Amino acid sequence: MTRLYKYFFRGLITVLPLALTIYLLYLFLAWTEGVALTFLRPFIGGFYVPGMGLLLGILGILAIGYLVSKERVQRFLTLVEMPFTNLPVVKSIYSSLKSFADYFSPSSKNTAQQVVILRIPGQQLELVGLVTRRGMDGLPEGFTQGERVAVYLPMGYMIGGYTVFVPQEWVQPIEMSVEEAMRSSLIAWMARSETGNGRPVPPAGPPAPAAQQPAEAAHPANTANAANAANAANPANPANPGAPGSGPV
Repeated sequence: MTRLYKYFFRGLITVLPLALTIYLLYLFLAWTEGVALTFLRPFIGGFYVPGMGLLLGILGILAIGYLVSKERVQRFLTLVEMPFTNLPVVKSIYSSLKSFADYFSPSSKNTAQQVVILRIPGQQLELVGLVTRRGMDGLPEGFTQGERVAVYLPMGYMIGGYTVFVPQEWVQPIEMSVEEAMRSSLIAWMARSETGNGRPVPPAGPPAPAAQQPAEAAHPANTANAANAANAANPANPANPGAPGSGPV
């Protein structure tokens, strides 16, 4: 029975990520298809081919991306964004989402984004974070003292994170993409096996202690020291010729 439970959970762990990924992808595609058809129905009438809404939606997004790359369209887009950037509640939501999207945008000119190791002097620990700001330009006066960099420290399973402002010498860049760092943080940097099956492997245990050898074999000098002590304690010992009474009678 224990073996059956083991096989069941192993199969569940293997199938569950695939099933959830396919299901979420299906929901997204169905939603995109429905939204696209809602706008296209007045133009196409009853004509419909499965996947047409998704295809036209992708083409529409590509067209929007091409248009917003033009300077004139960007000016018009700024006017469209004005209601979203001025209303009290909507401003916070829209600005946060836009900043988050711009941070991961391939065309973003923000060169500050970088994966780093944060080492705090005097502390035997290392933290992996993302540099989100270099310099204090644009922040209120007296916000921090000295030149700092802003480092975002994501928590495991993306339940939150911390942003700390630290000196530049505390951080060390590492060769890792932002996407890889976020993905590793999502699973709390869980170790992966090298066989490619994607299953976590337990951390290596402490090394087994080496077999202790006898004191005499491990330290030959101890034998000589013990012999000298015995000779000093027994003056009549023939092996101690320098002691009184050791000569012939």
